[in-house]
Amino acid sequence: MLELHHLSCGYGAFEAVHDLSLTLRPGTITGLIGTNGAGKSSTLMCVAGHVALKAGAIMFDGQDISTLTPEQRVRRGIAISPEGRRLFKDLSVEDNLRVGGLIQPASHFKQDRDYVLGLFPRLGERLDSLAGNLSGGEQQMLAIGRALMTRPKLIMIDELSLGLMPKVIDLCYRALQQLRQDGMTILLVEQNTDRVLAFADDVCVLESGRTVWQGKASDALNDTSLTAAYLGLH
Repeated sequence: MLELHHLSCGYGAFEAVHDLSLTLRPGTITGLIGTNGAGKSSTLMCVAGHVALKAGAIMFDGQDISTLTPEQRVRRGIAISPEGRRLFKDLSVEDNLRVGGLIQPASHFKQDRDYVLGLFPRLGERLDSLAGNLSGGEQQMLAIGRALMTRPKLIMIDELSLGLMPKVIDLCYRALQQLRQDGMTILLVEQNTDRVLAFADDVCVLESGRTVWQGKASDALNDTSLTAAYLGLH
């Protein structure tokens, strides 16, 4: 679904990610984990087209998308729920979803909105509320829902559980489980390392912009040297 070949990216002269190669299998969840500043968010934003690619290639569905604009990448089937959510806070929940679905025919809106509300019923109770008046958990649900309105093949979610209550985190992970069952491919940046290792199919561990481990999440969880050295688990 997504292949990163020796990807390096960054901001100006600063290179945040160095020589990253990563393959996402269709219909799976891949966790991208590591400490703050490891390059996780930069990787997602580079795939989305918002951070400059300095070297390497981004392949999606077998085609090189390295030179495409962010809008063109969305139209190909890549969506992102960014760190900080970046909602249109002066618009209602429904209008945020409508903005997310603008690349799709208007006739798709109700079906796509209802799919999002099936994943996050709480949003159905807040459709007329301004996004800025939602709780942190509701805003996270809306950010994911807005991304899903593009009908993506791949959704990238940055810092899923940051600042959220455990009950809301559980709701979000149940939604991700449903998306995986529906065939969605997911790239997940998550600070809750033990949670993502228990949930994801594959993981890639970054440190200072470089890959230090890749493989199945179950193998990472059982690698005590890895968990102690890079993930803060013992």
